[in-house]
Amino acid sequence: MKRVYLDHTATTPLDERVFEAMRPYFSEAFGNASSVHSFGREAKSALEKARETIAKAIGAQSGEVFFTSGGTESDNFAIRGIAKASLKKGKNHIITSAAEHPAVLEPCEMLREEGFDVTVLPVDANGIVSPDQVKQAITGKTCLVTIMHANNEVGSISPIKEIAEAVHEKGLPLHTDAVQTPGKIPLNVAELGVDLVTLSAHKLYGPKGIGALYVKKGTELEPMLHGGGQERGKRPGTENVPLAVGFAKAVELAVSEMEVEMKRLATIRDNLQSAISNQFPSAIINGHPTERLPNILNISFDSSKIQLEGEMLVMNMDLEGIAVTSGSACTSGSMQPSHVLLAMGRDGKTARATLRFAFGKSNTTEDVEYVVAKLRHVISRMAGRA
Repeated sequence: MKRVYLDHTATTPLDERVFEAMRPYFSEAFGNASSVHSFGREAKSALEKARETIAKAIGAQSGEVFFTSGGTESDNFAIRGIAKASLKKGKNHIITSAAEHPAVLEPCEMLREEGFDVTVLPVDANGIVSPDQVKQAITGKTCLVTIMHANNEVGSISPIKEIAEAVHEKGLPLHTDAVQTPGKIPLNVAELGVDLVTLSAHKLYGPKGIGALYVKKGTELEPMLHGGGQERGKRPGTENVPLAVGFAKAVELAVSEMEVEMKRLATIRDNLQSAISNQFPSAIINGHPTERLPNILNISFDSSKIQLEGEMLVMNMDLEGIAVTSGSACTSGSMQPSHVLLAMGRDGKTARATLRFAFGKSNTTEDVEYVVAKLRHVISRMAGRA
């Protein structure tokens, strides 16, 4: 059976070139980067080189990049770190959007339980918050605005630069979850005007278990963890040098190959979208029609025309050798419809009848015909049982 992996937003396979870059730091160069002897200095040198590579790729200074265990920790670090630092100044209001990843929404909810005020802005039919919405929500108590760069489910790209301008008019910091964007679209922290940015290695053919948080110089941030002076006292714990080296190599490759890969992925996405729209009258395309990532296609099946269940769609496609999902990997498995699609105005039944196709290096234009044929077979089989 042919196997087609179309879930690259959940994770990506480790690039062989990344694995080779990491290999020496698991064995020969195994020192603790905090040790002062030659073994430690060798590891420290590799760690700082990795930091510099990532910083350069996003237009930052190396001292503004902090390594974490992944995107979820980085989001928590940014949100809770700013919140705790701001509380000392009497500020306890956070603004976010209804389409954020759970790694943003849940820390905000926890802060609400701790006494913070949290404004969750609605999104439009494309899943986007406008700068004017953000500006109107800011109060004298606001300490942070956190809006994602591009949505992990529907691919819509937020007007982060304009939002940053609105936020900075009030002298506030802006955090953006950019886990899905490096290597897909340009990401430059200076051009966007952001103050904190969340990154993750395994979304761009790097290793799992490592991420980073960009923190603009001068931004006050309380550490979440205590017990050591690593990461300039902001994130204690023995540094994971092999994964940091792999992360840097993955970022370097993603940026260097981005221009060609953007066009290639967009072609595959557009071909599949066209084929699905032509062959499935009940299909609805979710997300912004133009301002979107090149590698995500999210479709729902109109519940007024056909009754389908997303989880069953995913399972049946898997039986055909095609790996897709009905939403975020962090929420798939729950029987609840996507909070992103509900926020965009989809009804519950339509939101549940959703497939997200996320393309990557292993996919080709030849996959489109195969996927459409299998989807047609699966829907016919499921509709026949309804």
